[in-house]
Amino acid sequence: MYGRYGYRRVTELLRWEGWRVNHKRVERIWKKEGLKVPRKQPKRGRLWLNDGSCVRLRAEHKDHVWSYDFVQARTHDGRSFRMLTVIDEYTRECLAIDVARSLRSDDVLEQLAWLMAWRGVPRYIRSDNGAEFTAKAVRNWLSKVGVATLYIEPGSPWENGYIESFNGKLRDELLNGEIFYSLKEANVLINRWRIHYNTARPHSSLGYRPPAPETRITRGVNHPSEACSAPLRSPLMAHREAAALT
Repeated sequence: MYGRYGYRRVTELLRWEGWRVNHKRVERIWKKEGLKVPRKQPKRGRLWLNDGSCVRLRAEHKDHVWSYDFVQARTHDGRSFRMLTVIDEYTRECLAIDVARSLRSDDVLEQLAWLMAWRGVPRYIRSDNGAEFTAKAVRNWLSKVGVATLYIEPGSPWENGYIESFNGKLRDELLNGEIFYSLKEANVLINRWRIHYNTARPHSSLGYRPPAPETRITRGVNHPSEACSAPLRSPLMAHREAAALT
């Protein structure tokens, strides 16, 4: 789980565990052991219109802008499965990762409905122009509940940078290093990683704090708990999990 972390993120994890350690000391050990810090992603400029305005609306508070997208992977038998990832752009919290062999516009609607019933309705939701997101039923439902849609330009993934960054971390830190022997195993491991990402993984843009920490007392210090409440599941999601066991 930590194989792709740099020395700064590892330093923060050590501090959460109660170690009194300076990041420079960790860096020296890091270099002495021949460890390599993951390469940083190059900076990307924003997309600007002719009038000088920026296309991307930046989130200003929690539940102001959500983003969602699809990620694809395979189980050990070669069969593909999809993941619907949903994040809050302001807090960087991953609200859900829905795992299934196939996900359509109806599945997108169901996941959004359950998330909004649990957390509340965002002001905007950002996505690409995939058929599952632009389907008439999805657009009509979002309009009825008062959510404005922000569709990025085709071929411009940087306009949806937050979810693209999250998906990259999901692939780099979990999907590329795990063999999933069943869909059920994939679902369990992916959502366990989601809980870790939200509650324990230090996030550089948040001052090396997790997006949604759960606290407990460990060695006399507050520590983000990995035993937070299970992700919300709709009846259809529960049905798919049960079907995966058969």
